[in-house]
Amino acid sequence: MDTHIAKPTEPSTTDLGRRVRAARQSQNLTLETASRLCGVSRSTLSKVENGLMSPTFDVLQKIVLGLKIEIGELFGSMPKVSASGRRALTRKGEGQRHAYRGYQMELLATDLAHKAMLPFRIRISAHTLDAFDDWGRHEGEEFLYVISGSVCLYSELYAPTHLNAGDSLYFDSRTGHAAVSTSEEDAEVLWMATSADIPQASAINESPKR
Repeated sequence: MDTHIAKPTEPSTTDLGRRVRAARQSQNLTLETASRLCGVSRSTLSKVENGLMSPTFDVLQKIVLGLKIEIGELFGSMPKVSASGRRALTRKGEGQRHAYRGYQMELLATDLAHKAMLPFRIRISAHTLDAFDDWGRHEGEEFLYVISGSVCLYSELYAPTHLNAGDSLYFDSRTGHAAVSTSEEDAEVLWMATSADIPQASAINESPKR
């Protein structure tokens, strides 16, 4: 089975930075104020806006939460809000792409706003932890399913977890984590994260028991 991700027109880091700046300026926010709202340093936000940095998913999530925008807007799509009967079709290779170090990310279902989860198809090109500056961590929960190749998920709290094609793992996003490919070829995975602005499972589970 061919698991190669077709490569559509890929938005540049400059395009993404321009959209971040436009979102900030549309709200009349200074760089300093926006950095406080987003919880990222002023220098990091400035580098993102000027196309000098390809932000991690953690930073992207902080930006969209702080500026109160949809992640799809940063990739040029205009998400639609639907009261009921929600669905989104993404044809092979037509997701919005974003690259950061060891991850080639394809964001799926970008035409829906206020999603409860953010689905990605990711090619993991990192084969050692040296590809990353720090752990990934953010609010929410994640689900990782290996499509092809093999993966090792490193974590702050657990021993390295080795996953082969067909294996999956559900984990707390707040725990520092990073995934690398342990196969000769780059691994392909389906990676889903809960959106930062929805009630988390812990709150839902606190409802009275019958």
